[in-house]
Amino acid sequence: MKKNPVVAVVGATGAVGREMLKVLEQRDFPAKDVRAFASARSKGVKLPFKGGEIIVEELTEDSFKGIDLALFSAGGGVSKKFAPIAAEDGCVVVDNSSAWRMDDNVPLVVPEVNPEDLDWHKGIIANPNCSTIQMVVVLKPLHDVAKIKRVVVSTYQAVSGTGQKAIQELENQVRQIFNMKEVECKVYPHQIAFNCLPHIDVFLDNDYTKEEMKMVNETKKIMHAPEIKVTATTVRVPVFYGHSESVNIEFYNSISAKEARAILSQAPGVKVLDNPKESIYPLAIYAAGEDDTFVGRIREDDTVDNGLNLWIVADNLRKGAALNAVQIAEHLIIRELLR
Repeated sequence: MKKNPVVAVVGATGAVGREMLKVLEQRDFPAKDVRAFASARSKGVKLPFKGGEIIVEELTEDSFKGIDLALFSAGGGVSKKFAPIAAEDGCVVVDNSSAWRMDDNVPLVVPEVNPEDLDWHKGIIANPNCSTIQMVVVLKPLHDVAKIKRVVVSTYQAVSGTGQKAIQELENQVRQIFNMKEVECKVYPHQIAFNCLPHIDVFLDNDYTKEEMKMVNETKKIMHAPEIKVTATTVRVPVFYGHSESVNIEFYNSISAKEARAILSQAPGVKVLDNPKESIYPLAIYAAGEDDTFVGRIREDDTVDNGLNLWIVADNLRKGAALNAVQIAEHLIIRELLR
């Protein structure tokens, strides 16, 4: 067992890659060494880490010699090419892209929900979609008690989910509007400032977006519950950090709002903020930078038997990406699963 692995962050100069480095430092991850990789154009870039700097190296097919664990956040194309190479070299890959999530031979893991799936990894582990992660952290403890029949979710997703260029586009558009200038749209097909776009990723033949179907399919795989019916509408909103979700759940068994609050207050990684009379409920601005997934507005849906409505918020770059990947890495050490 390697308790002090050599760790690589692939895609280190991106928004999630930088957050991965930050989370590794904040959680004092027991790495013997940490290295950063990115494309050739980022070679030589210096990134802050533990009071010093890490110099970014160019990612090549030989990069994984001597690397025990690699956290990937460089896009699906890079993951498809380099993750198998890394695994072949004895490195365990935790991949943040969608490239491997629905592969039957690759575990899709949220540590609070299904850490046992790490036991059968073959060198590559998939990190789920950001909006899926925060939802299943809340769904799983409720499912264990009352068994979920159906989920209807609408998301309100921050621009940071698209990347650094989208963050910059929102900033630029706000300035352009306040300065009475024409709004430029480069990242999104329409203006995102002071607007909502019901369009995340590409549209599929069924008129759902790829993002929406990720939530449908990933939820079932993570929870080992293909029988759960899930439908989603995903919306991009003019928020920098923090995804919000309105979730309606129908259960097979009776569960009250009071019972749900009690269950979720004890759930790992979940924090209940639910006192609407005092205007206390989860907000994206308070979730930003936090590790927990926040849930509130817990109330019974009287239009169906055994129904609840919830409002879920989490930092999409942390729990929705970097933190979940590092937690997977921590569990790999605890469960003695590094090679």
